[in-house]
Amino acid sequence: MSSQVLRICLTAALLFPGAAVLAQNPSEEEELTLVYGDNDSISIATGNVQSLRRAPAVATVITAADIAAMGATDLDQVLEGVPGVHVNRSANNYAPLYVVRGIFSQFTPQLLMLQNGVPITTVFVGNKGNLWGGYPVEHIARIEIIRGPGSALYGSDAFSGVINIITKNAADTQGTEFGLRAGSFNTKDAWVQHGGQWGDIDVAAYLRVGRSDGMDPVIEADAASRNDRLFGTRVSRAPGTVNTGRDAVDANLDLSYGKLRARFGYKLRDKLGTGAGIASALDPVGQQKSERITSNISWTDTQFAPDWGVGASVSTQQYKQTITTDFQLLPPGTVLPTGAFPNGMIGGPDYGERNVRLAAHADYSGFARHQIRLGAGYEDLDLYRARETRNFRYAPNGAPIPLPSVVDVSDSDPFIRPHRRKIKYIFVQDEWRMAKDWTLTAGVRHDRYSDFGTTTNPRLALVWDATYNMTAKLLYGRAFRAPSFNESYGITNPVALGNPGLRPEKNGTLEAVFAWQAANDAQVNLSLYRYSMQDIIRTVPNAIAGTGATYSNTGGQKGTGAELETVWHLNRAWRLSGNYAFQRSIDKLTGQDAGYVPRHHLYGRADWQFASGYLLSTQLNWVAGRRRAAGDLRPPIDDYKTVDLSLSTQRGRQQWNFSASVRNLFNTDAREPSLAPGLAIPNDLPMAPRAFSIQASYRM
Repeated sequence: MSSQVLRICLTAALLFPGAAVLAQNPSEEEELTLVYGDNDSISIATGNVQSLRRAPAVATVITAADIAAMGATDLDQVLEGVPGVHVNRSANNYAPLYVVRGIFSQFTPQLLMLQNGVPITTVFVGNKGNLWGGYPVEHIARIEIIRGPGSALYGSDAFSGVINIITKNAADTQGTEFGLRAGSFNTKDAWVQHGGQWGDIDVAAYLRVGRSDGMDPVIEADAASRNDRLFGTRVSRAPGTVNTGRDAVDANLDLSYGKLRARFGYKLRDKLGTGAGIASALDPVGQQKSERITSNISWTDTQFAPDWGVGASVSTQQYKQTITTDFQLLPPGTVLPTGAFPNGMIGGPDYGERNVRLAAHADYSGFARHQIRLGAGYEDLDLYRARETRNFRYAPNGAPIPLPSVVDVSDSDPFIRPHRRKIKYIFVQDEWRMAKDWTLTAGVRHDRYSDFGTTTNPRLALVWDATYNMTAKLLYGRAFRAPSFNESYGITNPVALGNPGLRPEKNGTLEAVFAWQAANDAQVNLSLYRYSMQDIIRTVPNAIAGTGATYSNTGGQKGTGAELETVWHLNRAWRLSGNYAFQRSIDKLTGQDAGYVPRHHLYGRADWQFASGYLLSTQLNWVAGRRRAAGDLRPPIDDYKTVDLSLSTQRGRQQWNFSASVRNLFNTDAREPSLAPGLAIPNDLPMAPRAFSIQASYRM
């Protein structure tokens, strides 16, 4: 990291919030908590609730009130404002790729997503699922984000960070709220949520239904355009708009009785579009459907015995992907060296999985100045169903050969066969208050996988309250990402064949953190980090020329960076917040930039409370310095700046609240990088143009 960037960070930290000398009295602080929520505590850093400032991690907390103030309607919009986090896109379904500190993969983002502390990862692709289709925010109580390794507590996928979405309970949703929203791209949503009591049981329930035609930016050229140039055809649908429509249903039920709690969730995405095409060729025909059913039953007793607290849980997730209308991987009239496809190259892979997770923990505080947590768990991850139809087969060299019609190849030539993975793990963590102002947190987790063996990942975190207004942290952790089933066991996709001999990816990270309470009304955090990755899972060409590629552990990546964030409450009316992130990621094999992610990312937000119960919020997002990876000879990706604006009311119960938002106010041509192989979409992936939304809600 350059000394110039470090000077920029320190100068901004000293000058900007240091001007905040208008100390607030307690009533003003309470007022701000009501508007933005309590974001001074976090639970996922150690498993126990503790002060954010003293947590042994680099963390951010976003509350429901904060989400409402920024006018966000989807999780993607919220995460873009987190330091060190950027939302890329995949051409396939235009699915969001949450990138932390430049650690990026096109297919398997190295980030663990939790809902109420339980992974919502799918085992086939190793992320939140191919058919994500967005995540609504009305039922979110808070989001806790850790940047940096988390495998010492959470195991696989907590590679570059952890995101925990905590849904609202009965206390968060007292009474009943109805809401309606309409917006650009024929977007319509309606929801109802309720919190209360049913006898001795606390109940929270949420239901949301919606639909959208999806954003419609234009792809100028695609994979079919390249084939047209090679074979003299004119079948490509480019220039043409992306296909991102969807119908959606989301439902949650939260029941709590004493020490027992049960949560149930349902997420349906239907008529989901193909984005820029499953094979990077525009496909307005293909439609998809996903269903996700989750459950979690937990029991916790923090005073089980003197000095002991215990807890246990059982969680399930059923995820099913169905291709309701087969994909047109390449359009009708396509000609390849192996033959012609008058109806297009057609395919439809379906699969289903059932995942069960058992976990237990115990906290012991009987040793002076120590808080010890012990934990163990068992996971059964079962890809029980795989089915595929298509109108082609593969030649020995991996080239597609036309078939007379669409046939079911599930038994003869499937993309994957059912597989099952079982995991056992144990972990131990000790929070040791070494002295009045010093705490050392040490932990280690050992995982045993039924298919590839064991892995052990430690962490150390030293936290020092240097002065009454300054806390310093020195952190080290190792993390891993287990290979997905697609990477290990995929058998007919010649572009990327599975490899059952894969080992987990590994990552070690060293961090230094400074949290400064610059004034009663101003907070500044500075994080510096260095990481080193090895055994990265990538595709490599097969030994025989022209026979595609296979997943393999190859190469590594190293990175350094800095993240500066600040919040400044000028007075009761004005609040300024923002962050700047710098990162440099280098591929160890080539010595070049790893590519595709911003070296510079600046986010700023200003909130103005005026009149009686009105809030105006404006946000600036600047993304810059994105290079290409080695072998991609296109010019660097263009920088962009977008501005969002939101106006909302902040009234209490038994009153209507309204909000209106415009995103990408100045209609910036913002683009996220398209990737190899083949540079199928040469001009990158255009993001949403200017978009409006209006919303009304009523709480009884």
